[in-house]
Amino acid sequence: MKKTIHLVVPDKIGTIAPEIYGHFSEHIGGVFYDGLWVGKDSKIPNVNGFRKHIIDKMKQIHAPVLRWPGGCFAETYDWRDGIGENRPVRPNWWTEKDGRYEPNSVGTHEFVDLCEMIGAKPYFAVNVTSITPLHARDWMDYCLSPRGTTTLALEREKNGHPEPFDIPYWGIGNENWGGGGNMTPDYYALEYRRFATILKNIPSAPKDLIAGGANGGDYNWTRRLTDSMQGIRRILGGMSFHYYCGKAGDCVDFTAEQWYELLEKAYRMDELITRHWGVLQGYKMEKEMKLVIDEWGCWHPDGSGPSKGYNLFEQQSTMRDAVISAITLNIFNNQCDKIKMANVAQLVNNLHCLFLAGGENCIETPTFHVFDMFKTHQNGTAIKTVAENNDALDARVSVSASVKDGVMTVTLANCNCAEDAEVSLNLLGGSYAGKATVTTLKGDAMNSHNTFEAPNAVAPIEVSDVALDGAITVPAAGVVSVRVSIA
Repeated sequence: MKKTIHLVVPDKIGTIAPEIYGHFSEHIGGVFYDGLWVGKDSKIPNVNGFRKHIIDKMKQIHAPVLRWPGGCFAETYDWRDGIGENRPVRPNWWTEKDGRYEPNSVGTHEFVDLCEMIGAKPYFAVNVTSITPLHARDWMDYCLSPRGTTTLALEREKNGHPEPFDIPYWGIGNENWGGGGNMTPDYYALEYRRFATILKNIPSAPKDLIAGGANGGDYNWTRRLTDSMQGIRRILGGMSFHYYCGKAGDCVDFTAEQWYELLEKAYRMDELITRHWGVLQGYKMEKEMKLVIDEWGCWHPDGSGPSKGYNLFEQQSTMRDAVISAITLNIFNNQCDKIKMANVAQLVNNLHCLFLAGGENCIETPTFHVFDMFKTHQNGTAIKTVAENNDALDARVSVSASVKDGVMTVTLANCNCAEDAEVSLNLLGGSYAGKATVTTLKGDAMNSHNTFEAPNAVAPIEVSDVALDGAITVPAAGVVSVRVSIA
């Protein structure tokens, strides 16, 4: 399969916010207590109780933001359970499904400590369903009030952190159309107005309070929510929506037909962004309610990861998940003028994860490698790309491109699971100022994946000094990044 892709340097889309490459860590299954958190006394290499391996790898990919504590878990979370000593054990939102209880070993201090070690900005999800606005305000007071100014700031100092935490993002509720209270959009809008008004009463409150948006393509939610938000622009900092492209067969044992079925679902993200954004534009609210896709990814049948069903929603990650990651991130890059943030769900041992961990073992999934290959897009200026003959899914190459400090990054994913693509990159409005570095991620098959026994079965291969006067091979079911200086 041969294809030409035009890279139009003068046609600039916007700046790719680093937060588009964000992550999500909920207290669900093995995300924390089999994955991130091993305890300070563990023989497993750790920093303040967190796996050193994951900390190092998250720094490697320049992880910009980490969302916490949920997810649905947030809607029954009491922040006071996670501070100080003698922390209570509570039913977890997910207790009924996985039989485990919440020890609260990881709370506000520990999580912010993790973010500081990684270099990521914390994004807190505020419980709207089962606490009062005053209780939520107290959490913000505890976290953000300057040293020595309030009783809760003094309590924070007593608990080991005299200076205020740096928490720039606060989401008001989570999935309030479902697990977050089964609210209507009109009812949720009233709750948002109530909570946001009280939270903004804190002198050090951040500007970025994020409203809870729709489930996938529920545009009625967006219309009614946006209509209800008129007149409160000063307490709006964004609007979230969630989209999981679902499943198509088993996450490892799937057919070619199921490969294309899931990729088609992943491409729907482009339509969702465009249509939700269109609603916001209709109300002239696009500045106040820029999009936050704070949960996205594949949601396969669970039980295929190393824990074999012990960790709730743990699933293996194959090259199909890697290609879907690349498709989605390319869509985000190409729509970066509309997106404030996005957070893949989830970080470890759950859904569309970057890591699988258990005991002394910890491996990167193909999805991790995609984030590593795409990281140089962060803070770049996205430019228009035009791919010829790119309509049929089995003949499609997903692409985005950006320029930063005179270096262009082009990322490509071959949607065909059986045939390589020979791609010519035609640069318009500029010229190549040297040879390229090309990184390729592929497996032996479309369902190739890493295991504890074979942790590098899928790993990127980097080649330098590649001339771009010919075609670049994007392997079947493969992902490629190209970095080259331009003039």
